[in-house]
Amino acid sequence: MIGERIRQARMLAGLTQEQVATALTRAGFSATKAVISKYENNKSTPSASMLLEMSRLFDVQSSYFLYEPQIEIEWLAYRKHSVLPAKTQEMVKDYALDAALLHLELRNLLYPDQSYNFPESTNVFAPDEAESVAQNLRVAWKLGDLPIENLTQTAEENGVVVIAWNRDVGQFDGLSGWCNGDIPVTVVNTGVDVDRRRFNLAHELGHLLMRTAEEQSEPLAHRFAGALLVPAEIAFRELGRKRSSITLAELGTLKRRYGLSIQGWIFRATDLGIITRHFATSLWREINQRGWKKSEPFAYIADEEPVLLDQMLLRAVSEGLITVDYVRQILPNFNFEEPVVEPSQFPTPMELLAMSVEEREKWMDRSFDLGAQEDFEVFEAFGEEE
Repeated sequence: MIGERIRQARMLAGLTQEQVATALTRAGFSATKAVISKYENNKSTPSASMLLEMSRLFDVQSSYFLYEPQIEIEWLAYRKHSVLPAKTQEMVKDYALDAALLHLELRNLLYPDQSYNFPESTNVFAPDEAESVAQNLRVAWKLGDLPIENLTQTAEENGVVVIAWNRDVGQFDGLSGWCNGDIPVTVVNTGVDVDRRRFNLAHELGHLLMRTAEEQSEPLAHRFAGALLVPAEIAFRELGRKRSSITLAELGTLKRRYGLSIQGWIFRATDLGIITRHFATSLWREINQRGWKKSEPFAYIADEEPVLLDQMLLRAVSEGLITVDYVRQILPNFNFEEPVVEPSQFPTPMELLAMSVEEREKWMDRSFDLGAQEDFEVFEAFGEEE
């Protein structure tokens, strides 16, 4: 309905009903907060000229208000902090609905015969069952016992719709649900550290794969996430089955390898009985003393950005399968601009060949002179000396 699209555009623009009414009044329209509320609740319909002014105000195309998503998402879990406003929660869901719709339309258009491998959800009542579900997913996705290099792209390749959200850092972690009953959808905050982003996505996958009692939902999803990123046998191999002492520096090196935070490793080692809860408490105390609770060292270097939607959009537009206007009708803020590349000041090889010998030598001399001014390091690719 048009009212829902007006509300969604307003919220994505970060405006209140009062601010919209004020802006419209300044533009010569008769508008109050109550009027805007009626529009959004489909109790009244704005004129075409007012819709046009709203489109300018919200920075969307006027056709945005007339578009009606043809999918439904049943949201299962919302990982957030208590300070995240309810209106922001709805904004995330609204954005995710549009992004998922476009994602699925493009997927069906570009890869109509592609099959995906996402296991069915199952009842889970205990931590060891969550461990088994995580191991079964690694088997289904043929991950072996190696570190998962890029969990986001692995999930996308196996049919999970992963949507990026980079606002409300520190307030929103993740969201998951089922689109039309059988397509897994996750929303992850890409504004946080990579290791936290990986854990949040793994956590959301756990919600999708496990049916649990409400009070056990979060603890079991945490257990699943740890087990997916670092299976028990890997943890035992790296740490041993029993340890009386572990340093944060050792866990930091494992973080760099497996993309699980130092704090995640402490939980993992405790859950598996590798260290006692008493010793874990001393590690938590040290974490707090060092100020690492919110920002850890030993950064895990990886991408972990959802890329499939962007890639499909650019391909579909390039091939003329959809128009930019259509995309912006659904996702107004998608950027189709090409990156700016500074033109080279040097001629191309073909241009060099077309020059006289004297001109060519001048360009070559200039290149060597500039190269001599640059600092660079020579290395042997295979560590061999000639």
